[in-house]
Amino acid sequence: MKLANRVAALTPSSTLAITAKAKELKAEGHDVIGLGAGEPDFNTPDHIIEAAIKAMKEGHTKYTPSAGLPALKQAICKKLLNDQQLAYKPNEVIVGTGAKFVLYALFQVLLNKGDEVIIPTPYWVSYPEQVKLAEGIPVYVDGKEENNFKVTVEQLEAAITDKTVALIINSPSNPTGMLYSKEELQAIGELCVKHNIWIVSDEIYEKLVYFGATHASIAQVSEDVKAKTIIINGLSKSHSMTGWRIGYAAGPQEIIKSMTDLSSHSTSNPTSVAQYAAIAAYEGTQEPVETMRQAFEQRLDVIYNKLVSIPGISCIKPQGAFYLFPNAEKCAELTGYENVDDFAKALLEEALVAVVPGSGFGAPNNIRLSYATSLEQLEEAIKRIHKFVEDKM
Repeated sequence: MKLANRVAALTPSSTLAITAKAKELKAEGHDVIGLGAGEPDFNTPDHIIEAAIKAMKEGHTKYTPSAGLPALKQAICKKLLNDQQLAYKPNEVIVGTGAKFVLYALFQVLLNKGDEVIIPTPYWVSYPEQVKLAEGIPVYVDGKEENNFKVTVEQLEAAITDKTVALIINSPSNPTGMLYSKEELQAIGELCVKHNIWIVSDEIYEKLVYFGATHASIAQVSEDVKAKTIIINGLSKSHSMTGWRIGYAAGPQEIIKSMTDLSSHSTSNPTSVAQYAAIAAYEGTQEPVETMRQAFEQRLDVIYNKLVSIPGISCIKPQGAFYLFPNAEKCAELTGYENVDDFAKALLEEALVAVVPGSGFGAPNNIRLSYATSLEQLEEAIKRIHKFVEDKM
């Protein structure tokens, strides 16, 4: 059977692959601890669930406008103004079926065949695949570990060509948890304005920052930078609403209109009741968001020291998101494995701990561990990894 070339060129998600393997082992009766999936382990807050139930009972189960309910778009505009002092009008916002689809729609409307998108490494696994689906070309720039996995203006300038259309910035980062400072964002923003490059600012983890760190949006740099920026965000991580599939983009009206046109011929609209839940999420109490943030911060504080005590493991302490991204190259070498992928595979099969190999994020010497699970499970997982390593040495 011959399939479309665009599908044949896709690389499967390493995150989903490791999660599927862990579930398979669990189904066979093995006590697997999964540190692979990128979703909070808290349930969606009660007041959000209740708003969805109320919406269903009141009959709000029909089609909505393709770009989202006007009330939700207003709530998003209010959130952006209150949190980041960024003024957007409702026609500069689109709500979609999760931030992932919103990103997909954005690349579909921004890119023509052969257009280049600069993607700093390590990167979230879907960025390059979505660029390729839009017939664009991913151009990777190495966010070096010695620079906290962040790229510099000099590196970006060297990567820009006459085919460069966009740059992706993800802060806080998946998989590294690193944050760009306001000064770093200003330099990057000014470079993009100078070269007339779109900035795709993925801010999905903005609420999850720790130890006094603060999140800044690159759109805050200046009006000129804001005019070249499309903010991507959603409620999956901040409000533990991964399954509700509500994400959004805020940016120039012309781009938002094109994304809306595309959505009208693909998803029609985001799920109606999930949109009502999202309104409650933004207009209701934010206490559950802070409760989750504090829990993640506590887990990170406890787990980090235990992780770096494992022979051969080194790790920069993250400032945000809920991932640790240790370098395991020396650890793989000490335990007799040819590469970190093989080490991660053995860790799952023998120690029954599922981590995601960094190769899927463009960083083959690293592994990603999610601490979006209980502290008890995390401590047991680290204990198993430590024992596995010492037994193999």
